[in-house]
Amino acid sequence: MPTVKEAVSRLQLEIKLAKSQGVSVLKVIHGFGSTGRGGKIRPAVHRELEKYRSKGWIEAYIPGEKLSIFDENTRWAIHCCPAFRKDRDIDRWNSGITVIVLQKKGSRTI
Repeated sequence: MPTVKEAVSRLQLEIKLAKSQGVSVLKVIHGFGSTGRGGKIRPAVHRELEKYRSKGWIEAYIPGEKLSIFDENTRWAIHCCPAFRKDRDIDRWNSGITVIVLQKKGSRTI
């Protein structure tokens, strides 16, 4: 059970590592919180990812509850990494995960 600070630090490290290895799409399992009302790590991860997105360090991020073939960013993730189409969390509304699109592949039009 990491602290928020430890979780955000690990997130930064894993994103850097994935980008250095040419990974296009990364799934982060942060959990929802043991209380059932949500924890502190999930919103902290989303705040951090929004900073990264606005600075251009990542292309997009998709909270698990929005991970759907009807979501533009999900379709973009599949475009960047076709194997991601088979991910079992698509259309399952899993708020304990977040998918990160790390690298651009072509233009943003699908």
